[in-house]
Amino acid sequence: MTTKEELLARFYENHKELVDYVDALDEDAYLLSVNDKWTAGQQLAHVHLCLLPIHKALQSKEYIKEKFGALDRPTRSYDELIAFYKEGLNAGGKAPERYLPEAVAAENRTQVSGDLLQMLATIQDQLGDYSEEELDALVLPHPFLGLLSLRELFFLMTYHATHHLRQVQVSLAG
Repeated sequence: MTTKEELLARFYENHKELVDYVDALDEDAYLLSVNDKWTAGQQLAHVHLCLLPIHKALQSKEYIKEKFGALDRPTRSYDELIAFYKEGLNAGGKAPERYLPEAVAAENRTQVSGDLLQMLATIQDQLGDYSEEELDALVLPHPFLGLLSLRELFFLMTYHATHHLRQVQVSLAG
């Protein structure tokens, strides 16, 4: 099982890799949309939108306990969780409307990257207040995977950054 410190480090590193890659793109690449897919800026905006409700929920352990309860099964490993996520995607799982990014203009790229990096730092601080046991016991809902332990949710969000980095790379490769 991945420790909280390892999970936080990997969570940050994967997101930072996405931000650094997108920030290094020239304006044409940043704004490129292939087959009506999201631009690189929209990929970052989507990742930020997905982290917002997690940030809000992490502000109160009591809220999480009262609203969603506790996990009633063993925590999945990273590999198990990612396989479960991919199955969900293959079964038609998609981001709900509230996670769909609007267009991101080139002049807003610094703001989008900065907002995401700030959110990462805030979430890392928040998660620092949670014990290993709480990461496995407390749950939050995912739009198409159902209730996930906090550890599972952070496994997913760690992968999610890499997933969107690959989408940017595929779009640019043509």
